Amino acid sequence: MIIVAGWLAVTPEARDAYLEGCAEAVRLAREAPGCLEYALGPDLLDSGRVTVYERWETDEDLERFRGSGPSGEQAAQILSASVARYRISAVEAP
Repeated sequence: MIIVAGWLAVTPEARDAYLEGCAEAVRLAREAPGCLEYALGPDLLDSGRVTVYERWETDEDLERFRGSGPSGEQAAQILSASVARYRISAVEAP
């Protein structure tokens, strides 16, 4: 299993519009083969932060969906980011 998690920084004034602009990408990701979870959401404490969380069955599934990444307009709105890919070898109940 592959997990992609982290955050993106945008201006606080642009965050809601940024998330609305991502709705179609979220829908497409959730329909993509191998996607187990795909979520973007507003941070509860930082009005300029977007939380990123994805789970994929394989690297190939993730790469197949990724393609060229965010649109130029979306990428231009990102001020900074900290997102990493994690490889999970086992899953246990909490």
